[in-house]
Amino acid sequence: MAKTIITAALTGAVTPAGYKIPETPQQIADEAYDAWKTGAAIVHLHMRADDGLGAMDKEKFRETIKLIRSHKDCDVVINCTSSGASPEHPATDDERMAHHKELHGIEMGSYDAGSFNWMPGGVFMNSPQFLQKLGDLYMEKGIKPELEIFDAGMLGVANYFVKKGHLSSPCHYQFCLGVLGGMPATVENLMYLVNHIPAGSTWSAFGIGKGHVPIMLAALALGGHIRVGMEDNVVFEVKDNGEKVMATNHMLVERAVNVVKAVGNTPATPAEAREMLGIPAFDGAKVRAQLGID
Repeated sequence: MAKTIITAALTGAVTPAGYKIPETPQQIADEAYDAWKTGAAIVHLHMRADDGLGAMDKEKFRETIKLIRSHKDCDVVINCTSSGASPEHPATDDERMAHHKELHGIEMGSYDAGSFNWMPGGVFMNSPQFLQKLGDLYMEKGIKPELEIFDAGMLGVANYFVKKGHLSSPCHYQFCLGVLGGMPATVENLMYLVNHIPAGSTWSAFGIGKGHVPIMLAALALGGHIRVGMEDNVVFEVKDNGEKVMATNHMLVERAVNVVKAVGNTPATPAEAREMLGIPAFDGAKVRAQLGID
């Protein structure tokens, strides 16, 4: 059976208030542990300031990672964002990388391979200078980059930094479809992206909002991996009468597990995900010692 990596993106930086997303380190860690128990191999982490808005808060990353790793049975892969600021809590390039540079226990990091107009909020800025520094940092720290691709031109940006030696290969791509300003969440667009990455690459995909289920199914049909969670989608289903059933991270991961099994695949364990992505094997005792956990 084919193994499918399920990533759970639990919080995000821009999900509106009122959707009961996890916001505090304890809430995020609790949902990360639940996502792992339900079948996710990777958790993708954003932090929120005390007012509930996105923030690149190194200390909150530290606390959340320690809380996750305090579960001695939990070997989930920890993937931390490099782009979790909000207009109310802006971050410099250095602040966007501080947790990756200084904290133990981060195995993957997002790498948004370009800038674009994230409508209608503003410009999602990822300058070439920032991307070069971020790629170099990930290589120095042994952190696996997750190349987040919102539009086709970002593939060329990623290729450029691989050729210049600022990104290691083979690369792992995360196709992010459905953001207004990026590529719409269509099967045609996903197929284009998949057909234009280097041989030997691994990839995953998700669709924002109503594109969530179609892109999940298309990714599985095309042999890729999938990402689910309240960062990307807060509606679980819409009933025939138009009533919306609001999602939880548990519901989204559980459905992903069921869909993966329905197509004849098996959800990858964290150990299997690490092997597929070229991430070193997990040494829980070592990581807990580095984090100062008894």
